[in-house]
Amino acid sequence: MGDFHQNGVVTTLHNLSRRPLPELEYELQVFSKMRPMTLILPSLFSELEGPALPNIIDELQKVPYLSQIVIGLDRANKEQYLHAGEFFGRLPQHHRILWNDGPRLRAIDARLQEMGLAPTEAGKGRNVWYCLGYTLASRKSQAIALHDCDILTYSRELLARLIYPVANPGFNYQFCKGYYARVADGKINGRVCRLMVTPLLRALKKVFGSLDYLDYLDSFRYPLAGEFSFRTDVVHDLRIPSDWGLEIGILSEMYRNYSTNRICQVDIADIYDHKHQDLSADNAAAGLSKMSVDIAKAIFRKLATNGVVLSSETFRTLKATYFRIALDFVETYRNDALINGLTLDIHKEEQAVELFAQNIKQAGDYFLDNPMETPFIPSWNRVCSAVPDILEQIRAAVDADTEEFLNK
Repeated sequence: MGDFHQNGVVTTLHNLSRRPLPELEYELQVFSKMRPMTLILPSLFSELEGPALPNIIDELQKVPYLSQIVIGLDRANKEQYLHAGEFFGRLPQHHRILWNDGPRLRAIDARLQEMGLAPTEAGKGRNVWYCLGYTLASRKSQAIALHDCDILTYSRELLARLIYPVANPGFNYQFCKGYYARVADGKINGRVCRLMVTPLLRALKKVFGSLDYLDYLDSFRYPLAGEFSFRTDVVHDLRIPSDWGLEIGILSEMYRNYSTNRICQVDIADIYDHKHQDLSADNAAAGLSKMSVDIAKAIFRKLATNGVVLSSETFRTLKATYFRIALDFVETYRNDALINGLTLDIHKEEQAVELFAQNIKQAGDYFLDNPMETPFIPSWNRVCSAVPDILEQIRAAVDADTEEFLNK
């Protein structure tokens, strides 16, 4: 059962009454006449063959209020793109697939690369960025929702609750972050958020004192959730990180561009499970290890832009402070697991904390060695200023791929 407690500077919209889904969807249909809605699905081809995405498509077939669905398809050759056309073809909504590895979109990416305006690395950030560009070009939406394609416990209620706050004309929210309890199969999941992000934010507060930006991030119940929604106007000025700092980076961008009373979070699921990344303790370039480094770097960069002075001594102190706070959190989650009859492996939890402590120091050292690094992909406003017809180029490329390969 959800609670009604409001913590921090961001409004929390709870699930207090288990409102029937047909009521929510009826209201969203009414809203859609004034505020058309788009769903973005960033996907790897491998997810089409996984256990989650087929059920997601089954659920989305029943959604009555979407104007379009935009699918970003990564790591797919021509045969796999054709298969994706059949796979997503059962969606009744207007939909388009961005074949990100196809020759047309690759050619556009190459031209932008030459101008220093393209994503510098492949990944979810790049996929989402091009999907947002196509969505702007299509002019079919005033509200956008985005969620991952690996949600094993997906229900279309998740989407309805996620997009409702930005679709409702009576609300003034520009951005909404989804949250949920990361509990599945008798275990508490979400190690990076539980054992790295929250303890790191608390440690930063202890080292630097209360800062508005830290209070803002600490207001989110699940800051690493890959599910969020926003008004389409937000997209023009949004700079998206290209690494694992995507979620923290987007939250930071919203903090830079909007007052906190235009931002909210909403409870979107009682149970949430998706594919789990390995800890990758022996490989800092993969898994949760790389994720933790990228997230820490994203936070440090934002603190620096807010005037916080960072040094090697700061990061040594921060590592020690974080380590103590994180170990206390391990005990907290152990007790929470026990009272709920769940399992929690203390050894693995503390192994994760030790790795995250090392990675926080590593991220700090990297930041000091590369203070001018700008991992953000340029905003679409900037790209359109340099290449005025770029959105039309993207739309034409996607439509041409669709006509040549999928509409036969």
